[in-house]
Amino acid sequence: MRQTIMIPMCVAAIAALSACSGDDAQVDRALQDLNVVDETNLNDVFLTVGDPDEAVSYFSGALANDPGRIDLMRGLAKSLIRARRANDAVTAWKAVTDHADATDDDRVELADAYIRSNQWDLAAETLNSVPPTFETYKRYRLEAMIADSKEQWDKADSFYETAVGLTTRPANVYNNWGFSKLTRGDYSGAERLFTDALRHDQGLFTAKNNLVLARGAQRNYDLPVVQMTQTERAQLLHTMALTAIKQNDVTIGKGLLREAIDTHPQHFEEAVRALRALEDNVTN
Repeated sequence: MRQTIMIPMCVAAIAALSACSGDDAQVDRALQDLNVVDETNLNDVFLTVGDPDEAVSYFSGALANDPGRIDLMRGLAKSLIRARRANDAVTAWKAVTDHADATDDDRVELADAYIRSNQWDLAAETLNSVPPTFETYKRYRLEAMIADSKEQWDKADSFYETAVGLTTRPANVYNNWGFSKLTRGDYSGAERLFTDALRHDQGLFTAKNNLVLARGAQRNYDLPVVQMTQTERAQLLHTMALTAIKQNDVTIGKGLLREAIDTHPQHFEEAVRALRALEDNVTN
């Protein structure tokens, strides 16, 4: 429908230009402007809702026809990240940052690609090349993750706190920060941060799962009062059960596994397998 409306409008606009001036160059410019608008819309579609692998093919083809265009280079790099091809994304983002029109945002994206490909030192080096006056949510979130990897806990906390203040959607930052506290053994601190994450995004399942881990580590084996589906409840009971078993609270763990199996709306193979292994071990 959109094409049926747009084509007559485009033809009418071009015809009007031609009738008014008879200037072919003006008609060419009008066509170029229309192509740019359509192409921009198409680029946006591939970067957001399109299939990641199709997006990679689209931007690769576009770049082959028009090499050196930084918007297409960025599109390819972002699509490679979405397609979970981190090593290829590093190469693509390096090409972007080598471009004459590269920005500090591009260097932050390169650091992100380095982290995704487990190249932490290069990520830190790349962020160090970005001026400290360039303050964005993503920059500080990545700085926090790098500080975590070096066990520089005070720096990590400071970076996480700054990142939270620079976004209107801090759930993922709170979740990452909570996981950082979890790895340090600060279970009550982690519990508070996972709760904050869920306050901002009730559907964030990783935060729910992490919250259960934090409570279980404190030997609190009651599920938190959070919004959850029946399937999620079964999965969280399974997580809690494994946490209990790891801490040698085997009887409690077995009871939680049975509850998880009974709660799940379908056959819960992982929980069944874990319970069977426990019972076989007791029998032997």
